[in-house]
Amino acid sequence: MALFGYARVSSDDQDLRIQEAALRAAGCQAIRSEKKSATGRAGRSELQTLLDFLRAGDTLVVTRIDRLARSMKDLQDIVHELKGRGVALRATEQPIDTATAAGKAFLDMLGVFAEFETNLRRERQAEGIAAAKARGVYKGGKPRIDPEAVRKLAGEGMRPAHIARALGISRGTVYRFLPASPAPSGAF
Repeated sequence: MALFGYARVSSDDQDLRIQEAALRAAGCQAIRSEKKSATGRAGRSELQTLLDFLRAGDTLVVTRIDRLARSMKDLQDIVHELKGRGVALRATEQPIDTATAAGKAFLDMLGVFAEFETNLRRERQAEGIAAAKARGVYKGGKPRIDPEAVRKLAGEGMRPAHIARALGISRGTVYRFLPASPAPSGAF
């Protein structure tokens, strides 16, 4: 019956130390930490490593449930996976312990509110962008690719695969910025 901790912050400028200290104080033998957004599980390698490692009788400990998941579906998937393997989930700052009925009910309620908060944030962001566009001050995100650089290299005779490699982009992205070439005669 080992305790394993998981700490997460959303961006590189945030600090994990407070969560890690709370997890150590809760008795966690090992702690996996990462700086990743939690809109989904994709790309969260430390979480996946920990989930793969946990065995029946172990307990996954987080400080708050939103450190583990931001959507109800993602939370339910993780909890279902843990339960199926006989692993409990506990939060140090919330009365969550999936080994108890009350803890499980509270977890479900918090998951609903975490998803609600995420959806509200998205709505506010969309409203803010729409208002900025209406005022003419929103220009969108900064372009990551210079289409002229793609066209210039293509004009110099460089093949799309080499352009992609040189600019650190995908071949598909290169093709988006190149004019469509006519189909060879006799093509279907």
